Amino acid sequence: MNIRAQIRMLPDNRRLHMHDGPIDLIVEAFGRPMDIKAAYRAAAQRFPTVLDELCEELKFLRQPTRPDGPLPQGPIARRMVAAVTPYAATTFITPMAAVAGAVAEEILGIMTHAAELSRAYVNDGGDIALHLGPGERFVVGMMEYPRPEAIALPRELARYTFPNSPVFLCAPRGSSSLSTSNGTPRSEYELQRNTLFGTTTLDFTHPVRGIATSGWRGRSFSLGIADAVTVLADTAAQADAAATVIANAVDLPGHPAVVRIAANELQPDTDLADRPVTQGVGELRLDEIHAALSAGAQVADQLRRQGLIRAAALNLQSETRLVGRRNFGLDEYPVESIRFGKGTASAVPIGATSDGGFSR
Repeated sequence: MNIRAQIRMLPDNRRLHMHDGPIDLIVEAFGRPMDIKAAYRAAAQRFPTVLDELCEELKFLRQPTRPDGPLPQGPIARRMVAAVTPYAATTFITPMAAVAGAVAEEILGIMTHAAELSRAYVNDGGDIALHLGPGERFVVGMMEYPRPEAIALPRELARYTFPNSPVFLCAPRGSSSLSTSNGTPRSEYELQRNTLFGTTTLDFTHPVRGIATSGWRGRSFSLGIADAVTVLADTAAQADAAATVIANAVDLPGHPAVVRIAANELQPDTDLADRPVTQGVGELRLDEIHAALSAGAQVADQLRRQGLIRAAALNLQSETRLVGRRNFGLDEYPVESIRFGKGTASAVPIGATSDGGFSR
């Protein structure tokens, strides 16, 4: 029996926090009280088995995926392999590129199977699985984040929230306040409405059910130099894998301002072996930034045309390139690159009432 897993309700008594080793989930369900309780109970029963299940097949999951390769046994592992297989013929990728999104999907699926929910999300460190029932919606926006030093946050909180992990803002119907996905009230972030520069509504008829972000500043290694690449896709595992691939493509190979270290020097058991991962990016010229973003945007657009993603936002040193811009509600902007001041842009789902209005 797993005694490591920690499961508790957050102080708002709405969201469930589940933690086990590297897995850290924030869960919120909407619906009748009895259904919410049933969903949380199912999630709490499934969660303690997740890490051990993955560890049983970890050796396989750290190996490069082959288009015609064998399949793992566990449902999460199979979901991981399915998400990365489309890339296996052309690039190095392992199932670990989709682990966070696949875990989020698994827990969300358990919840929706156990109870009739109107809306729900599972946020695994910024990789988010969404559930929307008929007539329900979330609003997803592009938000510019201030850097950690600009906000009075506990050190351990800033580590996991900034600079490029999406903050999932969501409010129940009738609420006048918002809380972030990691349990901290919105007011503690001093997030202002004017930091939101574009939104799109995801309703029941919209195919997007997954959001993920990858970049060299994040909690996982990256071969590229993107500060953040945020992807909207049909599933969280698909978004997770695609964000990894696109972030790796935002690059300036051999540039002297980029610091790279062999992955296994930083983490001996990494699935990336001795591949050089980015550990620092110095100041780049604007033309260099655009060149790196263009390389990533070309890959993102190809994935969009193949139906692997719906949209992507690529950010590097305050420059952002959008692919599938209609899905970000930014058609009014005629330029292909939007420049910010200081900060990192990312996509964030914002809780909306059932009639689509902002829950502020």
